[in-house]
Amino acid sequence: MSTKRLIVCGGNGFLGSRICKYAVSRGWEVTSISRSGEPKWNTVTSSDKPPQWARKVTWERADILRPATYAPLLKGADFVVHTLGILLEANYKNVIRGQESPIAGLRKAFTSAPQPGNPLERNVRDDNTDQDIRPPETKEQLTYENMNRDSAIMLAKEAAREDVSAFVYISAAGGAPVLPARYITTKREAESAIASEFPRMRGIFFRPPFLYDSSRPITIPMAAMTGLGAAFNGFTRGVLGGFMGAAGVKPLKADVVAEAVVEALGDPAVKGPVEVAEIEELANKSWRKTMV
Repeated sequence: MSTKRLIVCGGNGFLGSRICKYAVSRGWEVTSISRSGEPKWNTVTSSDKPPQWARKVTWERADILRPATYAPLLKGADFVVHTLGILLEANYKNVIRGQESPIAGLRKAFTSAPQPGNPLERNVRDDNTDQDIRPPETKEQLTYENMNRDSAIMLAKEAAREDVSAFVYISAAGGAPVLPARYITTKREAESAIASEFPRMRGIFFRPPFLYDSSRPITIPMAAMTGLGAAFNGFTRGVLGGFMGAAGVKPLKADVVAEAVVEALGDPAVKGPVEVAEIEELANKSWRKTMV
């Protein structure tokens, strides 16, 4: 059986790097695509040194908003994963680092912004390295539309062109009371467009809850709070589930989701939306294989 080839867009991130790790453990050929190449390891693991498995990953640089920069890297791929997205239209990483106030970030996020159609509807060209998929009205911005939706749709288009057999899009279990509705609606729009426009490619839409790991300490208390929300949601039988969104869903460790993604790619029966319970089942299935 030939070695599987996986492309992970956003492979140097919190979840993407773990997907790379589990794919390497299966003997797959793995390429990460991001703007910065190899991760700053202390931002995704507990060490500032690369782990052993990282030497088996090819760390490429490209711009997800300019398809011509990454399209050549998809040739010969069996699977493609899109892990990129934004929580706030402000630079939330700057908020976390203290370079921008949370109030300013939220103000930007809830301010009305142009909401143009997706790149397929706008007939965006992808054969020019200078071609940015963002429309003129949001050319200088990172919006929910261009990051959560359009970058995924264009990546899926390029993947389908290369006859990739399966495409994973990391969506979300739901929104949250503190996030604009467009955060989750753009993710659902991406799922719908990919499923309908590229039916020959097995589309898998992961809907994970809040992710945590001890290597990123800030996620631990946030996961605890989300866990309380999930417990409350269960106690009230989901009365406020629609309002709470992902804040009312049990959080998962990032490794669980990463392992489940790799398991789903390798299982031809998995397609369509993958909710939290199925994510856990897939991760357990993968774990049991290592015990045989």
